[in-house]
Amino acid sequence: MRIRLKRRRFGQIMISGTVVAVLGNLTTKTWAQTSPRRQSVPTQAPEVVDVTLRVNGTKRNLKIEPRVTLLDALRDRIGLTGTKKGCDRGQCGACTVLVNGQRINSCLSLAIMYDDAEITTVEGLAQGNQLHPIQSAFIKHDGFQCGYCTPGQVCSAVAAIAEAKAGTASAVTADVRKQGQVELTAMEISERMSGNICRCGAYPGIVAAVQEVSQANS
Repeated sequence: MRIRLKRRRFGQIMISGTVVAVLGNLTTKTWAQTSPRRQSVPTQAPEVVDVTLRVNGTKRNLKIEPRVTLLDALRDRIGLTGTKKGCDRGQCGACTVLVNGQRINSCLSLAIMYDDAEITTVEGLAQGNQLHPIQSAFIKHDGFQCGYCTPGQVCSAVAAIAEAKAGTASAVTADVRKQGQVELTAMEISERMSGNICRCGAYPGIVAAVQEVSQANS
């Protein structure tokens, strides 16, 4: 009796397994036959626009995609590689340039936003063989080590000095109601340059360089 039950049970299992396998195969074939074929999407050439950038006093006529950042336009299209790509997220400041005298992170800015604007990179600060005062001060006070962040630091320092001279207050300015030039103390400089990171830690030299130039211009 037990042997018959075992045999019967075995037969039921075999039959069930066969039915499931057949039904699964039929379902797969039916889906494959009825599913639509994937249509190949034709690739289109990316849209290109005309942009005129005034970089370091020179007009640059470019044909670029609207998504190209100012940083990539400067480095890859124009060949001004002094401006560095660090984090590419606007956090380190290595890509800082001046646009109409104001500092911006070029990695977060589209080139088409600055059509016909005046753009100054680190290459445009010196006058021929004569370095900009802030460049000379960085050398004098060892305001750099590896030098990767230095172009952004220098551009940012130029703007910071101009902002203080114009009386623009910062988060640590003692009296924001006071008119006239803001004194660039070590605290003021650290605050105004906080968007530029030096992974080598050359901050004392950077602060000393900015302070020296700001005092000479006061």
